[in-house]
Amino acid sequence: MRELNESERSALLDAVRKSYMEIFPTPTIESKIDILEPGSYIAVTCSPSKGVEETLDMSERLADRGFRVIPHIAARMVRDKAHLRKIIGRINKMSIVSIFVPGGDADNPVGTYHKAFDLLRDLADIEHRFIEIGIGAHPEGHPVASDEELVEQLLAKQEYANYLVTQMCFDAERIDAWLREIRNRGVHLDAWLGMPGAADRSALIKTSLRIGVGDSVRFLKRQGQRAAHLMAAPEYVPDALQYALAPVIADPTLKVSGQHVFCFNLIERAERWRHDFIMRLEGL
Repeated sequence: MRELNESERSALLDAVRKSYMEIFPTPTIESKIDILEPGSYIAVTCSPSKGVEETLDMSERLADRGFRVIPHIAARMVRDKAHLRKIIGRINKMSIVSIFVPGGDADNPVGTYHKAFDLLRDLADIEHRFIEIGIGAHPEGHPVASDEELVEQLLAKQEYANYLVTQMCFDAERIDAWLREIRNRGVHLDAWLGMPGAADRSALIKTSLRIGVGDSVRFLKRQGQRAAHLMAAPEYVPDALQYALAPVIADPTLKVSGQHVFCFNLIERAERWRHDFIMRLEGL
């Protein structure tokens, strides 16, 4: 790994400190959350198998415990505007001021919303307390949309959002090139980079294939040598990726605010790695 200069080290240290975990609702995950610092941000996913209600239930419990929760409201899991009003009304009663609006992984929408943009447009007509509204972004492309369409969607959606989170990506050069492209095209949203957490290799792959978090399944299909390296190692740790991303994070024109960690519910291992990595960076 290349040696970091002081500005790169400082920027990377700040980004890792501000990183937050994404979890998905399971019966046991809440018992593992206490490893996180009080008041930490936690994103709670919304999957086709569990639905939006389970996301809201867990978000409410975690918010009551003092965490700053970001529920995912997947457009394809919302029936219509009346259902959206009900969802927002419930969140308004919680201490939650940030949501994330993806299109969702459901093959068939449960109602009228096919894309995140449609829900975001209706959300603008509903009274809410949100300070932050996030949207998804795809540096490595999308199976049903061209790169040009993806940029156009970001430009349209940024009227209704104030940050973006990238899909999980293991290619620092690709992230760098993509950020420069969208900035040149006029996308000004603050960027949170989707990062893999430290994980047991077999558990990471098994969980990725089972739940399809973000683009993890497509990642394994298209990454070639990177996927082969991941599958050969007993444990994946993102040290090399973090160092490769340091110049990107340090470049103020790219507006990288922090990192969104896909921990695959292996939250203890991901958090231990994060603390160890911070200590190593502070010791440089």
